[in-house]
Amino acid sequence: MPIGRVTQVVDCRESMGMGKGGGLAQRGTISECRYPDVIVVAMSPGRRHVTKPVCDITSGLRREGVEFSVSTLVLNAGAGVPPGTATAAAVTGAYFGLTDREIRQIEQHKVAILHHGNVRSHVVAKVRFILEHCDVDAVVVTQVPIDYEDLARVGVKTATVMPAPEDVKTKGTVVEIVSGITRGQTPTREKLAEVITAVNRVMKMKQ
Repeated sequence: MPIGRVTQVVDCRESMGMGKGGGLAQRGTISECRYPDVIVVAMSPGRRHVTKPVCDITSGLRREGVEFSVSTLVLNAGAGVPPGTATAAAVTGAYFGLTDREIRQIEQHKVAILHHGNVRSHVVAKVRFILEHCDVDAVVVTQVPIDYEDLARVGVKTATVMPAPEDVKTKGTVVEIVSGITRGQTPTREKLAEVITAVNRVMKMKQ
């Protein structure tokens, strides 16, 4: 049993960031830990290095001394909605998407924390798109309240509600949902504790 301080060495990016801030992580970068346990997937960078509350969740998991490694992936195309969705025609600018490399990076982990925003249809579409391509158990973190029925209705496999076999669209499965975490703001201690509890619960099932 360790006594006193525990030191963690974190490789916080795979390449130098761009723009203001210089060395801070930007889109298309991943912070990798020694063991591929949990990956926190960020939509796209903001004025800070990684969009809040992703940075808070990542640091909170590490600060709480969880006994697994935590990586962070900033998606290259993390904004917008996936092409082909009902609201895609009304969206201007880039579409949400994944590269083959990002899919491999996500799939090498045991659990993916998927952080999305405050529009229910966009959240559901992004979760389905990621899990269509990635065979991984997911903890969904959102601002807008969603439930397992919302996801199962569009073919997403969940731990609680399953679509009909002929309607399943995803390889991966949503195993936990934590809503009420506002994008761009530091989550409350209570909400951060909910995320940590959810991740711990999933990781224990995998041991």
